[in-house]
Amino acid sequence: MINVGQAIVLGIVEGLTEFLPVSSTGHLKITEGLMDIPVDDTSVVGFTAVIQVGAIAAVLVYFFSDIVRIVTAWGRGIAKPSERYHHDYKFGWWVIFATVPVVIVGVAAKDLIEGPLASLWVVAGSLIGGSVVMWLADRYGTHKRGEDDTSLTDAMLIGSSQILAMLFPGFSRSGATMSTGLLLGLDRVAATRLSFFMGIPALTGAGIYELPSALDSGAGAMPLVVGTLVSFVVAYASIAWLLRFVARHTFTSFVIYRVVIGLLLFGLLSAGTLDA
Repeated sequence: MINVGQAIVLGIVEGLTEFLPVSSTGHLKITEGLMDIPVDDTSVVGFTAVIQVGAIAAVLVYFFSDIVRIVTAWGRGIAKPSERYHHDYKFGWWVIFATVPVVIVGVAAKDLIEGPLASLWVVAGSLIGGSVVMWLADRYGTHKRGEDDTSLTDAMLIGSSQILAMLFPGFSRSGATMSTGLLLGLDRVAATRLSFFMGIPALTGAGIYELPSALDSGAGAMPLVVGTLVSFVVAYASIAWLLRFVARHTFTSFVIYRVVIGLLLFGLLSAGTLDA
């Protein structure tokens, strides 16, 4: 279904867009449509979920020291009640708790997510709708709270906002989580870092869950490996760039880009250039 050349292209798109608030799923579906790859085919859906693991691996490598610190604090807290005051111990639990709603909705709505909601019409509308939310969050958020100021409520709201991107693929997982963080008063860097951490279990789980169906449905092992490796390399560079960018700039450029892409997609679909 997908050859190595197409896998390289999709890996680049995945790596560039997974953590930018522009909708990796939306860009992947647009790219698949332009390459005449059926966006709602089970092997294609599985392929895109698996190559996301490459992007997640980039997060694990980039934030390795932070992850080790959090996991170590969580382990100490499990073993010794006296260590449970530490923010990193609590944060470890919060990531786990915040992933539960995503898993429940992902399993319950799997047929919708892989079927009607995979339409490029949904992607186009979600790109524009998500842009409005992002602009409002960036414009009216206080940007006064840092990563150490977060609570369980913050984590649950930010983590659960990933459901929006699951149901409306153009909304963007990173866009939803970053926007939620900004609405809760977090600064841009804190909102972006939390978006990374909250995405690790959800995206890794999705990739592992889809791997058997991706292989069984015709997505060959070689394209999967190539696409995953490419997405890892590109995603690592994207993470480094994004953290530098949000430390100095607003999200306005992403909002404008998303609206332009959404309108362009509406135009291509209306003209029949792309098949929804």
